[in-house]
Parts: sequence; C-alpha cells; structure tokens
Amino acid sequence: MNASVLARNGRASAERAARGSGTKWAARAGLTARGVIYLLVGALALQIAFGHEERHQADRQGALAELSGRPFGSVLLWALGTGLVGMALWRLSELVFGSVGPEGRKAGKRLLALVRCVFYAFVASSVLAFAAGSGGGGGSSDEQSRDVTARVLEWPAGQWLVGAAAVGVVVAGLWIGGRAVLRSYRDKMRMGQMPPGVRRLVDFTGVAGGAARGLVFAAAGAFAVRAAVDYEPDEAKGLDDTLRSFADTPAGPGLLACVAAGLVLFGLFSFAMARWRKV
Repeated sequence: MNASVLARNGRASAERAARGSGTKWAARAGLTARGVIYLLVGALALQIAFGHEERHQADRQGALAELSGRPFGSVLLWALGTGLVGMALWRLSELVFGSVGPEGRKAGKRLLALVRCVFYAFVASSVLAFAAGSGGGGGSSDEQSRDVTARVLEWPAGQWLVGAAAVGVVVAGLWIGGRAVLRSYRDKMRMGQMPPGVRRLVDFTGVAGGAARGLVFAAAGAFAVRAAVDYEPDEAKGLDDTLRSFADTPAGPGLLACVAAGLVLFGLFSFAMARWRKV
C-alpha cells in the first residue's frame, strides 16, 4: 500500500471520527446552550416591554446573571459554557472536514464555519469566565460595543473599518432573517422523521424566531453604521440597547414585545435543532 493510499485512508478515518458520536454530542449540547441563552434574553426583553425594569439587561451578561441567581446556578453556568465549547468544536470540525450536504466542502461554507467557530469560542470563554467568577470579560454588551467602536475609530481608516463591519452585520441580519422566512433550515433538519404537529411547530418557531433574530442583528448593524458615519462611538448599541430601541419606535413597547417573543421562539427552535438537525 503506497503513501497516497495510506494518506487517503487516514483522512477518511479522521473524517469518520469527526462525524462520530462525539461531534454529534458537541453539536447538540451547543445548540441546547444557544437555546437557553436566547430564551433568557427574550424573557428579559419581554419584562422590559411590559414595564418591568429588571436590574439585569437583555443581553448575554444579563442572561448569565439571571441564571446565576437560580438554584444550582453555578452548575448551570458551567454546563452552559461546556455546551458552547461543544458548539465551537463542532464548527471547527465543519471547517476542517466540511459540513453536511453536497456543498459542505466549498470554501464559502468553510469560511462561515470559521467565523462561527471563532464567535462561539469567544462566547464560550466569556460564559466560563463568568462561571469562574471573573465577570465574563466585564461590562454589558452596550458598554463593550461602545468601547470597541471607540478603539477602532482611532485606528488609521478606522471609520471605514467600523462602517464595513457594520454593513456586514446588517447584511448578516438580513441573510439570517431571509433564510428563516424561506425555511432554508429544512435542508439541515430531519423533517421527514418529525410527526406532523412537531413539523408545524418547528416551522413556526424557525420562521418567527429566525426573522426576529435577523431583525435584531440588522438593527444593531444599522446603529453601528450611524456611529461610523457620525464618528460617534456612543451611537453604537449592544443587544440590550438595540432591543430597547424597538420600544422607542412609533409601534412602541408592542414591537419590542413581538421581537422579544421571537427571540424566545428562536430559543425553542434551537432546542428542536438540537434534536433533529443533521450533523
């Protein structure tokens, strides 16, 4: 057996291992952890919409603080962080070996897997830091957004960099929402194995939840675009301020309530993906 055959066999064995039960567990744990965060953020935003100004903010830090105050909160935080580590590892396997589907090995899919891997590695590290008692990197999402924007604006061509990144977030939000409305998630889920009632529920949570998530991303990106154009970092908004801004529209708190309910639905959809997604 020559070296090229051995190399091919080695790659095939590594790919089978990457798609084995360990990777499936990591993906399902990560999707479940994502669902928990969106449920908590959506619930906090609903409280704001109905006039209950809680001390916690409607972002990841607020969700973690809410969770830490519950019975066995520390254990839950560590479990959440571990699940998000699983999500990052799953995306890493997609980067190295490709994702499921006929186009899973294309460069665009691998680049998307890289972005997701880096993002979830960052989120996992912040959750684990919070669980360890260091505050998860400190500051709310609003403070972090303003600080990062201010630092980048000071760089050479910083205004253009912030603007380009902001436009990218807007495009990502529109892409997320559009794919949800078109039910593109169906290609990645075992829809045929679901009972009809479950399928209808998955479609409802997937479309409504994904559209709300995309809207929030697009709105946050729009605020960042304005911050770049006006050269004013305070106009950048994190998740909490972005959600609160929906209540300042002519639709009032009702729009915020709808968006918050959509985030809760996306959390439920993430649980469905943990059960039914192809990995």
